[in-house]
Amino acid sequence: MNITRRNVLLGATAAAALAPIASRAQTSEVVIGIIYPFSGASAQQGVDAQKAYETALEIINKDYDFDLPLAKGEGLPGLGGAKIRLVFADHQSDPQKGRAETERLITQEKVCAVIGTYQSAVAVTVSQVCERYQIPFISADNSSPSLHRRGLKYYFRAAPHDEMYSQAMFDFFDAMKKKGTKIETLALFHEDTIFGTDSANAQTKLAGERGYKIVADIKYRSNSPSLSSEVQQLKAANADVLMPSSYTTDGILLVKTMAELGYKPNAIVAQDAGFSEKALYDAVGDKLEGVISRGTFSLDLAAKRPMVGKVNAMFKEKSGKDFNDLTSRQFMGLIVMAEAINRAKSTEGEKIRDALVATDIPGEQTIMPWKRIKFDDLGQNNDADPVLLQYIGGKFVTISPPQAAVAEATWPMK
Repeated sequence: MNITRRNVLLGATAAAALAPIASRAQTSEVVIGIIYPFSGASAQQGVDAQKAYETALEIINKDYDFDLPLAKGEGLPGLGGAKIRLVFADHQSDPQKGRAETERLITQEKVCAVIGTYQSAVAVTVSQVCERYQIPFISADNSSPSLHRRGLKYYFRAAPHDEMYSQAMFDFFDAMKKKGTKIETLALFHEDTIFGTDSANAQTKLAGERGYKIVADIKYRSNSPSLSSEVQQLKAANADVLMPSSYTTDGILLVKTMAELGYKPNAIVAQDAGFSEKALYDAVGDKLEGVISRGTFSLDLAAKRPMVGKVNAMFKEKSGKDFNDLTSRQFMGLIVMAEAINRAKSTEGEKIRDALVATDIPGEQTIMPWKRIKFDDLGQNNDADPVLLQYIGGKFVTISPPQAAVAEATWPMK
């Protein structure tokens, strides 16, 4: 009995002595999982996202004189200067693959947090796995409003969702009407996953509240080989504004089909996604002079906040592109997660979650035109102010809201 008790005591002492070493080893680096499509039709989104995360990683792990959380000094001071390491996983735009890859990141790669995912449909399964393992998930660039309303404790989104974006569009329509522009009828065009349907639901609700008539509401199959019949319906409806919610390949096909069938709407006001992507403008930009897209990022902000231009230059060196609506949100996703882990002084999921709940970052300490980053009880930041951008002369300029605008809207589009 005594021998056993002594062995137990010795074992306990040895364990106590080893504990600090184990904890130090655990926190010499902080491993975060990043899950995106790196193959298939949306692979370019994954490539661009990786460059955005690597830009944020460089700023956190090295020493930069930027007014961003964790830029000054190296690594995470709350964890003794520990560096962040990113592990990238490919969900191939498939929600079930997303589920399996998230499980692998957590159980095999031992990540303490996950960030993703581009498609909202994949965010559904990824966030469910994170919830089960009590691992914090930041939905960096998913815009479906239903995502934060599922009662998940470990789900957080710093960026706006499509109800907020759609409201910005309707505020803009109201302002244009006051100036005498004819905007009465709308045509909704949306893909059939959670992104497109949530977007259309938000726009339908706002149209009803604000007195606009929806004369076409067309739901099409994502990655359709043809959109001819859909575009013929849009042309027949001839609405004052076409409002597409489409990813890149669908957006390109839509614009090409419109040109083939001679459909030229007065205005296109897009729910971002493909309409913020360089690939779309490389393919059909000549047909899109004056297109308007909602966004969260505006490079115009660099005039007021020079840091924005410097961070953009770092990203451009890696990617060959300026930040856009998606890559800017991805960049901020890692900054927000790292800032919370630093305050948590821990890689334990529950402690990181508690730190995320307490997040309060002023807008000036981001690269975004937001008031601040602070999460509500559902994990949503309601202070992320959207902007509307118009594509003029090969680049985007901010046209709304008035406090962020640098140009008047060109209407109708050319």
